[in-house]
Amino acid sequence: MDKYVVKKSEIDTFPGTAKQHFLNEDAIRTNKSLGDLTGLTGLGFHIIEVPVGKFSTEYHLHYFEDECTYVLSGSGTVTIGNEEHLVEAGDFIGYRAGGEAHTMQNTGDEMLRCIVVGQRLANDVGDFPNQGKRLFRNQGLEWNMVNIKSIEYPSGGAK
Repeated sequence: MDKYVVKKSEIDTFPGTAKQHFLNEDAIRTNKSLGDLTGLTGLGFHIIEVPVGKFSTEYHLHYFEDECTYVLSGSGTVTIGNEEHLVEAGDFIGYRAGGEAHTMQNTGDEMLRCIVVGQRLANDVGDFPNQGKRLFRNQGLEWNMVNIKSIEYPSGGAK
């Protein structure tokens, strides 16, 4: 990839990709992956647009990847753990690896537009607490999802 600069005019006309989370039919957003346009592989840099009443993603946490969001316009409610926080343009949210589960809903009356940045590690584990699911993502392998209640924890010896 030879592209290093994406001009504002290109960003404004870039349609992005419509996404619906595979575990939540109300998690609908348009995703403009600017990092992909310039060949970034270690982190994702996206401008997302979330319609009124919809969620940005399913309530989740990452064990190994950091994520963050900067609100460009609109307003919403971020749920982090058991707490809800109203957010609006100019607010920043940091989701540290291994921290609380989180999601964001557009509870305002206009499109919620944000910058979302996240690591893209070769391997990660994430939980979807409301679904009782754990996702394993390992480079070169298909994703694996298991029911958390079905996980076994063997006590093996040293390697």
